Parts: sequence; structure tokens; C-alpha cells
Amino acid sequence: MLEKRVIEELKADIIANKERTVSEQFVRALNLVKVLRQECPWDRKQTPQSLAHLLLEESYELVHAIDQQDESELKQEIGDLFMHLCFQVELGEERGAFAFNDVFDALCHKLVHRHPHVFGDTVAETESAVLKNWEKLKLQEGRKSLLDGVPSAMSELLRAFRVQKKVAGVGFDWQSDEGVLDKLVEEVKELKNAVSKEEQEDEFGDLLFTLVNYSRFLGANPEDALRKSTNKFIGRFCNVEEQVAASGRPWQDFNATELDELWQKAKERE
Repeated sequence: MLEKRVIEELKADIIANKERTVSEQFVRALNLVKVLRQECPWDRKQTPQSLAHLLLEESYELVHAIDQQDESELKQEIGDLFMHLCFQVELGEERGAFAFNDVFDALCHKLVHRHPHVFGDTVAETESAVLKNWEKLKLQEGRKSLLDGVPSAMSELLRAFRVQKKVAGVGFDWQSDEGVLDKLVEEVKELKNAVSKEEQEDEFGDLLFTLVNYSRFLGANPEDALRKSTNKFIGRFCNVEEQVAASGRPWQDFNATELDELWQKAKERE
């Protein structure tokens, strides 16, 4: 616990309107978290586990700002995410586990070790060579399986993509996109032939997994592709809503053919 006098000095400096260097702003942010941790009842109660879901939410909000190309919002969301990182480090310090110096030292050590083609004599002139070497080095760091580092908290779409990229890095992969397309056709047939709800769910999962595999051959991230399509759908549907509102008729008065016509108009207006 910091002394009351020290806390008051930190608070005065945090709110002071003055020019600061980047390093001074960094210290200001750290001190802000320390003050909140000691002075705010909500912040005092937090643990790494209680903040985990908020950390994910902030990450999603940051991605949303990137998608919207909103520079003002992007700046705010980067700050929110950084605050959560500062909070996690503050909790680490309180436990006596690590401080920011340890975090940065571990980061630099890991990246130097995993980039021998930059900091050493290893030759890796292509992206695939870099990725293959990256996975080999991670196994040398003590992991028992190539897939040990895939986080379970990821969205399942992105998790499937990460798993497939990792195994492809050691040659466990389709020879061409044609093989994946054939597999897609096979999975659709199996889904059609599934009888029970359990079979249908199982076959649907296999179909999604194969679609994710195909995205790699397209050079697309499935999470990004789906997010763009969802955003596109939202934009078109909002346009349909505007057309319905402009007509003065309730939704219930529109039949399927009329709604499809409104949808086609929405597509044409893009």
C-alpha cells in the first residue's frame, strides 16, 4: 500500500495539464492504475480472472474501431486495452510475480530467439520458411505438442484456423485447394444424410472446419471474412429497414417476394 501523501502527489501529477514525453506518459498511466487500485472500491476488488472477460471485450472493440477506420475511436480503444494490460501487470507486481521490466524483457528475449533470420545466421527468405522455423523453435522451448499454444478462449472459427495453420507448418496439409473443395462436397453430402440432431451437429462442425481450411488456400482469415460479410449484411438490412419505414407499412404487410425486392434494392445502393 502506498502512503496517503504519495497517493495525493500521484493524483496531482496525473491530472496536471502539462507537456509530457512518451516515457512520462507511460509512467503516468502506470501511476493512474496504482491510484485506482488503492482508491477505487471497484478496482480494489478486481483479480486477473475477473478482468479476463473485459480484456476480451476491449479487444473486440479495438477491432471494431479498426474496421470502422475511426481514428478517434481507435486511439481511445488502444488506450482502453493498454489500461487493462497495465492493470494485469499491477496485479502481477502485487503478487510478487513480475513487473513491466520482466514483461518487456521476456518479450524481447522471445522475439529475438524466434527471429534467428534477423538476429542470427539462419536463412529464411520466404514467409513459409519463417513460419516453419517459428514453430520448430517453439517446440524447442519445451512444448510437448505443436498445438499446446492455441488458446481455448479464442472464437472457435479463429481457433480452427490457428490449429490448421500450425499443422500445415509441419507439412500436415492438403496438397491443393482442389482436395479441400472435394472434401467440402463430401461434407455437404454427409450433412444432408445426417438423421439425428447429434449427427447433424457433428457434420455441420466438420463442414465449418473444412471451410476454414479452404480459407487458408484463398489467403483469407475466416474471422475477417465472416466479420466483413456480417457487416455487409447489417448494412443492407438497415437499408431494408429504411425502405420499410419509408413505405409506411408494417413489416407484417410485406410478403417474402416484396422483402426480396427491397433486399435487391439495398444491394444496388451499395
